[in-house]
Amino acid sequence: MAEAMIEFQNVTKQYQGGQAAVDGLTMSIDKGAITVFVGPSGCGKTTSLRMINRMVEPTSGTITVDGADVTSVPAAQLRRSMGYVMQSSGLMPHRSVLDNIATVPRLNGVSKTEARRRAQELLDVVGLASSLGKRYPSQLSGGQQQRVGVARALAADPPVLLMDEPFSAVDPVVRDELQQELLRLQRDLAKTIVFVTHDIDEATVLGDKVAVFGIGGKLAQYAAAEEILRAPASDFVASFVGRDRGFRHLGFSPSDGVTIHPIRTVTPDQLRQEGSSDDWQLVVDGELRPLGWAGPRTGAGAAPAMVPGGSLFRKGETLRRALDAALSSPSGLGVAVDTDGRVAGVIAAAEVLAVIESDRNVRHGGL
Repeated sequence: MAEAMIEFQNVTKQYQGGQAAVDGLTMSIDKGAITVFVGPSGCGKTTSLRMINRMVEPTSGTITVDGADVTSVPAAQLRRSMGYVMQSSGLMPHRSVLDNIATVPRLNGVSKTEARRRAQELLDVVGLASSLGKRYPSQLSGGQQQRVGVARALAADPPVLLMDEPFSAVDPVVRDELQQELLRLQRDLAKTIVFVTHDIDEATVLGDKVAVFGIGGKLAQYAAAEEILRAPASDFVASFVGRDRGFRHLGFSPSDGVTIHPIRTVTPDQLRQEGSSDDWQLVVDGELRPLGWAGPRTGAGAAPAMVPGGSLFRKGETLRRALDAALSSPSGLGVAVDTDGRVAGVIAAAEVLAVIESDRNVRHGGL
C-alpha cells in the first residue's frame, strides 16, 4: 500500500453566508505520485489545493503533510517548503529568468551565487536553453514562461509540488508538450504533486489517481484514472467524464497488437532531385528522424510539397497514442519511431481501429 504524504481529515471550508466551498473532505494523497483534482468551476478543487499550503485556512478539520499538522508551521515557512505553480506563471516581470527561479532559495538564506547556479541547472531540467536565463518574462512565449514557473517551484527541491491549472492558458500543442514534460520530470524526481484542472483529458493523462469534485465541494470519486473511466461512481461522475470515456480509456490499453510496417524514406535533397511519386513519401533528415510527408504527384512539373506528419508513436505506448499518430497523419499512416526518435516504420489507421475493436470485444463490449 502506498505511503500517504498529505491527508485531509473531515476538512470543510465555509465562507460567511454562503454554501460550503469544501464539505467534509477526507482523503489521503500518495507520496511520490501525481494526484489530480478535477471538476466543474466552483466545486472546491482549487480551495482544497490552497488549504494544503494555507493560502486558504480551513473552517474545520485537519490537514497533515508528512505526518505534521500544517497549522503547526508558520504559514510563510510552510509555503516556502512547497513548490507552487499557477495558471499565469506568476513571474516577476522586473526580474530575469534566473532571478525568478532563484527566488525561494534566496528567501531560504541561500547565497546569490549558489541560488543562481541552481537556477541555471533547472533551466536544463525543464527543457529550456541556458541562454534564456538572462531574459525577462515578457521576452518568453507562454509555454516558456510556464516552464520557468515549474523551475522556480522546484528550486528549493521541495517534496511537495502544488499546481493550480498551470497549463490552461497555453494552446493545445504547447499544453501537450508541457504535460509530457511534467511526466518526464516526475519519472526523474518522484515528487508528491497535487494538480488542479477542469479538463478530464488532462486529469487522465497526468494522474496516478484522480479526485473528481462535485458541486458543493463534495468528493464524488477518488480512484485511479482507469477506474473512473471504466466504472464512474455516480451519474454525476459519468456525466462529467463524458460519453467518449471509451476513447479516453485507450490511454490505458496496450498497443501490442498494432503492426509496425517498413516504409521507404527520402531526404529533402532526394525529394528535390526525384520529385513527387504516386504515393505519400516519408521525408527524414540525415539521422532518419521524421520531418514530414511529401504528398502524391498532383500534376506534371508540380513541385513536391512537404506537410507536417502529425504526432509520433513509440513502440510500447498506448492504443490512444497509436490512434492519435495514425489519425493526425495526412497520409493515414502514423509514424513509429524508436527511443532515439528515428523512424522505425509506420502504423495504419485501419489496423489500429481493428485492434481497438478487438480490445472492446475482449472486454465484452467495452465502455
